[in-house]
Amino acid sequence: MNPQQDLNRLAWWHWVAPLGGAVLVAAKALALLGLDNGPLIALAAALLGGAVFAAVHHAEVLATRIGEPFGSILLALAITVIEVGLIVGLLVSGAAGSDAVARDTVFSVIMIVLNGIVGLCLVVGAAHHHEQEFRVQGATGILSVIATLAIVALVFPKFTVTTEGPTFASSQLLFVDIASLGLYALFIYVQTVRHREHFLIEDGLSHHGEPPTERTTLLSGLLLVLSLVVVIFLAKGLSPTVETTVALAGLPPTVVGVVIAMVVLLPEGLTAVKAARRNRLQTSLNASLGSALASIGLTIPIVGVLSLFLGVPLVLGLSHEATALLLLTLFVSTLTFATGRTTILQGGVHLVIFGLFLMITAVP
Repeated sequence: MNPQQDLNRLAWWHWVAPLGGAVLVAAKALALLGLDNGPLIALAAALLGGAVFAAVHHAEVLATRIGEPFGSILLALAITVIEVGLIVGLLVSGAAGSDAVARDTVFSVIMIVLNGIVGLCLVVGAAHHHEQEFRVQGATGILSVIATLAIVALVFPKFTVTTEGPTFASSQLLFVDIASLGLYALFIYVQTVRHREHFLIEDGLSHHGEPPTERTTLLSGLLLVLSLVVVIFLAKGLSPTVETTVALAGLPPTVVGVVIAMVVLLPEGLTAVKAARRNRLQTSLNASLGSALASIGLTIPIVGVLSLFLGVPLVLGLSHEATALLLLTLFVSTLTFATGRTTILQGGVHLVIFGLFLMITAVP
């Protein structure tokens, strides 16, 4: 079966999970049932996971239609919509620790992408191809934006003195929101218009196969929107269960942010690893690093504006150990992306840092 036939073939889970999730969300909204017993919680979790994978599949179909680097941008935006929906659902719930969910999730996304996904891509790619190449200009350009926004949004709140605690004053938060959106928009312009060649390699094709038909593209667009809506509302319904489970396990509240980030990034991570295995490391980096940049460049402004509008406090400053992990990650990533060639050694280093992140999260 050729690539076009694969893309135009709608597997059962591509539509069952979104439609089944929509039915469950509607039933809950109409008070016909509640997510208050084991079987329903398990069903909701299964439909949530299926909807996440379905959303990424349909986003990939649309991405294949429009080509690179626009495809990677679309995938990153789809991931960010899910992430923002999960964070907002917890933020407005007012539960204990909800004011720090945005910080924990964005930080987790950065750690998972720059260490977990990138490290796994480099190891898998090197295992099959020894050395792999990518565009230095593109990788270092996107890393510089990620580093700037991460330090400004997640480190500086620990050092400002206008407000107590690791928070920004309203004027400071508004500046960070505008700066984040501005830098993200500037990067998108550079990636898609001014220096598009910095994010393409070889023949510049996306290597997803032939573009899907117009019918498949339209159907995937509709199912993508439905999948994103289902993920947001099911995650909001399951958030009390996640928080209770984390508390009963004796884990810190920051683990909730890690869970959100992993749910959001799992499909994207699998896609990136598959691309690296096919010796498409540039595609892997475009998608994975793009997700990290969209997470901080869009999530922080959206959540920041919402917190200002609702008057809800927003804790952004990282702890000392998290700050050290962030700085170590950015330093090592700079070395990794400096030459345009990678080996299994760089991948191993990133995976060790990722393991340290998981350990510090569970055992602060």
